[in-house]
Amino acid sequence: MRGFAVIRPVLIILVLLGIAVSPASAAEVLQVRTPSLLQVGDRNRTYTVELPCLTVPEGGDAAAVSWLRERLPRRRRVNLRPVGSRDGQLLARVTPIGETVDLSTGLVNAGLAQSSCPGDPA
Repeated sequence: MRGFAVIRPVLIILVLLGIAVSPASAAEVLQVRTPSLLQVGDRNRTYTVELPCLTVPEGGDAAAVSWLRERLPRRRRVNLRPVGSRDGQLLARVTPIGETVDLSTGLVNAGLAQSSCPGDPA
């Protein structure tokens, strides 16, 4: 019984370390639908994500979609930072894993869209 008392804390620490270092599942881009709509999936479901604060000029959809598709090949892993919802769709800042600029900001910086949120630098 005394041997178990010594082993028990070690086992608990090993279990906690195993949980702490297990990789998180990032969402994957399945499809770029429009300049502001992405089809995203994780292990359990797929859902539509709308990029917030974007206004794409008339006639600029094709260029914006092309820009997004270059940066988001199918199954590209992304981080989502939800900012709300609209009509049942998730509004989220989407940042490809390994990059620092979210896609809304990238489209604005590339001159393919304007920010439509007041006070938003993106």
